[in-house]
Amino acid sequence: MRTSIRRPAVLAATAVAVLSMALTACGGDDNAKGDAGAGTTGSTTAGSGTSGSDTGGSGTSGSDTGGSADAATMAGAKKSAVKAPACTVNDVKVTAAKQDGVPTTHITLTAKNISGHTCTLLQYPLIGFGDLPQTSKDVPPVAKSKPGTPIVLQAGAPAYAAVRINNGGVDEENHAVTSFYVNLFASDGPAEGSKTVTAPNGGIAVDDAAAKTGYWTYELRNGADDF
Repeated sequence: MRTSIRRPAVLAATAVAVLSMALTACGGDDNAKGDAGAGTTGSTTAGSGTSGSDTGGSGTSGSDTGGSADAATMAGAKKSAVKAPACTVNDVKVTAAKQDGVPTTHITLTAKNISGHTCTLLQYPLIGFGDLPQTSKDVPPVAKSKPGTPIVLQAGAPAYAAVRINNGGVDEENHAVTSFYVNLFASDGPAEGSKTVTAPNGGIAVDDAAAKTGYWTYELRNGADDF
């Protein structure tokens, strides 16, 4: 289960992907010019391509089957979400861990269902890095991190959320945090109460202006949880 993202590696992979796309695009233009001058041969090749497409059509049939299975899974998750009540702060144990990279700019929150029954973890963690939950500045969510299906936790199952805590480096806006508050959403908005979570490794440096959180998800994802 993925609970951390190697951010430098993600950047490198992105650069390679962009370069590969650029080279492919150039090759595609050259092939297009060659095909345009090929005349009848080009037409025959296109016809072969169509046949390949038809063969792919058989594969599409398999794809459709997979799509139906995916749709059934999503429908099942939504059905379970309707039946499963929203997780409360007493239903889950929330812990925090630093993600890879120096300096530490992100942490991962883990919410493990300890209730003994299935519950739905709604939206994103409501985080307060201040002295009191009532006076803490709200940490805003990142929209692209929102998953497409509800996060339904079986008893004992975990979910994760990526949290940016600063922009890296030494900043006069950073303040040391040894513990912070996490609350959950109920079906009609923020739930009552909150959890006090111990910061990992004795403390973290938080810049309230830079802080943002991802949505709860079954595992952290490249792209959606890169922010």
